[in-house]
Amino acid sequence: MLTDRYGLAVSTTVATARDAYIEGVDLLLTVYPGAASSFDRAIAADPGFALAHIGKARALQLAGNLAAMRESLATALSLSDGVSERELSHIDVFRHLFSGQAVAALAAIRVHVGTWPRDALVLSLAANQGGLIGMSGLPGREQGLVDFLDPLAPHYGEDWWFEAHYGMALSEIGQHDAARPKIERSLAQVRRNAYGAHAFAHLCYETGERDSGIAFMRDWLPLYDRGGGLFGHLNWHLGLFELHAGNLEAGLRLYNDAFCADDHRGAVHQKLSDSSSFLWRSELAGHPRDPARWAKLVEYAREKIPRPGFSLADWHVALAYAAAGDEAALEGWVRAIEELISGGRYPSGSTIPVVARAFAAFQRGDHAAAIDLIVPMLPERERMGGSRAQVDLVEATLLRAYLNAGRVAEAQRLLADRRPGPASLPVTGLET
Repeated sequence: MLTDRYGLAVSTTVATARDAYIEGVDLLLTVYPGAASSFDRAIAADPGFALAHIGKARALQLAGNLAAMRESLATALSLSDGVSERELSHIDVFRHLFSGQAVAALAAIRVHVGTWPRDALVLSLAANQGGLIGMSGLPGREQGLVDFLDPLAPHYGEDWWFEAHYGMALSEIGQHDAARPKIERSLAQVRRNAYGAHAFAHLCYETGERDSGIAFMRDWLPLYDRGGGLFGHLNWHLGLFELHAGNLEAGLRLYNDAFCADDHRGAVHQKLSDSSSFLWRSELAGHPRDPARWAKLVEYAREKIPRPGFSLADWHVALAYAAAGDEAALEGWVRAIEELISGGRYPSGSTIPVVARAFAAFQRGDHAAAIDLIVPMLPERERMGGSRAQVDLVEATLLRAYLNAGRVAEAQRLLADRRPGPASLPVTGLET
């Protein structure tokens, strides 16, 4: 009986097919390019290997090739009669995911890992801030992710893939001392692990280790293929560290060459969110606005994200509209979200509409209105989706609004109440 890297039996008797499948899964888990080709080799060695087809479908989904994804899913389903109970459940999880049934997919994942906790590819769908728990829009989702991973930890021990995810989840709730050894062990075992690098970048952000973050990312990024799904986003992390260090020009080089590059190969929403948040943060730090960059981002948003439905993308689309001064487009965007809310189809609730209108108020100089909108929603800001580093943009906007409105005492109170450890918010006017 052949098994995968985690000791789970696979329904192929062809060792070369199994080996290529393991390679494809590891490429998906490390967020390196080439997974689809590995699964193709597994399929060539054993055309009836259902898990290789479902792995290829996942790689195609991440590449945005949805038509080919559906073809691979259909093939996997047609081959599922003879597979094990574990593999049948594995395929069913992805069937829900690929059909856009996020709630059903997460429920299926919870059941699946309860029986087969070491099925890492299934677990990967919910194990990070960009997964089905992290993007659920539900209150308490940061702690919920840790609670999900905690009972699985004994099944993985010091496995490099699991520790990177578990470490980052702990870092996001402030357990930095517990997070650090897990993330560092992960990178020591497999240096070419993009998610391990991602977890370390977040840890440096959360602990205020800006210079360590810069040094690490400058050293690590040359290891990473430009076609990797996190290439742009990891460069955004470096750009954010550079901005915090006062190196705007270095950040803008990364903007042009990586996270807003024309050949950006990561997720569409990632390019928009990284680029728009960087520009907005640079302005909060006192740097001049570049209208041409914002106009290009608005054009990109209109082409690539024509309708709302994914909260992390949605509030960055609103940010781009606000910065461009297109309040009509922003209000239309918000009303479309509110229609989803009224239909019970928007788990993040009112957080995104509120923040979107706050961005618009800030842009037109109505700082009192921006403050009045942001302050009541701050306790629920995790529902917006994304990491704490990403959501900090809202707090930075509030801080600048306080300063612009001359409400210095409230700005100081916001800073005093801020969670301990994370990188300071580079907002001009703090020196007063």
